[in-house]
Amino acid sequence: MRAARRVIDPVFLDSPLYRCEALEPGLGCAVSIKLETANPVRSFKGRGTEVIASLLAERGERAVVCASAGNLGQALAWSGRGRGLDVTVVASRFATVAKLDRIRALGAGLELVDGDHELARERAAAIARHDGIRLVEDSLDLETCEGAATIGLELVEARDGRGPVQLAGAAPPFDTVLVALGGGALATGVGHVLKALAPGVEVICVQPSGAPALTRSWHERRVVTTDTTDTIADGVAGRYPIPAVLDDLLLVADDAVLVREASIVAGMRMLLDHAGLVVEPSAALGIAAILEDRDRFAGRHVVTIVCGSNVDGDAYRGWVGAGPLPAVRT
Repeated sequence: MRAARRVIDPVFLDSPLYRCEALEPGLGCAVSIKLETANPVRSFKGRGTEVIASLLAERGERAVVCASAGNLGQALAWSGRGRGLDVTVVASRFATVAKLDRIRALGAGLELVDGDHELARERAAAIARHDGIRLVEDSLDLETCEGAATIGLELVEARDGRGPVQLAGAAPPFDTVLVALGGGALATGVGHVLKALAPGVEVICVQPSGAPALTRSWHERRVVTTDTTDTIADGVAGRYPIPAVLDDLLLVADDAVLVREASIVAGMRMLLDHAGLVVEPSAALGIAAILEDRDRFAGRHVVTIVCGSNVDGDAYRGWVGAGPLPAVRT
């Protein structure tokens, strides 16, 4: 994980970490934001793709393919372009248009499938076999987890008062980190670092109720799949958890919770109104978790990883709108 940091373009490293006091009256706890949107691909995924692209270039490989809901594809396209790699991304034609447009703009080949992300994964694997090229599988490939883990290193260094980014504000060191749970790279990477270097910090994974497969798997300690997903948080909408990822998650996650769609929208609206941040639904999962269980987090200092801001403008305006916030039952 430390070695990964040495090959990642600095543009993805040392992302802002700051206490956001404006959020705290509505949440009832101290809240700090780890902002993983302030980079060229507007998500944390660039950390992992930098590791992968560096290794491929070092080995002289010239082509790579991945399946993506949008953010991984953008990140791989960005990292591959800088190293002369031929990048192909397979995505659902129902994916966020802004993400697909950005993948094309970054020079990657884009193939769309008439299905969800799981069908895209199957097609990407078929292309890799046929063409004899590297298949990047988010969360299964350790490089994606190691790249994400560098966020954990930065959090620990900030908590200990070391490193270029230090947590300021009149608040005690954070005791909880809320992590969006999709494929699992972010949760397992950050979780491993925290359990190794700051074991007293609670790692809580958050997933939408409409895409609960990995959360259910964590609670039942076995792989649980779902037939469908139904959530606006497309970046975390998987149906088939990877067994090896679940094994890791069981080692490092203290809890995994599900949140409702209304809470996700309310979290996005709070981040806009009180933090000035436009985020995609997956990035608001941490705020949604606090909204749904204020008593649990009362008096604590929580870090939420704001993991992406690639969102369709029209959809975003429809979600956050100008009307009252959706009611969130507690």
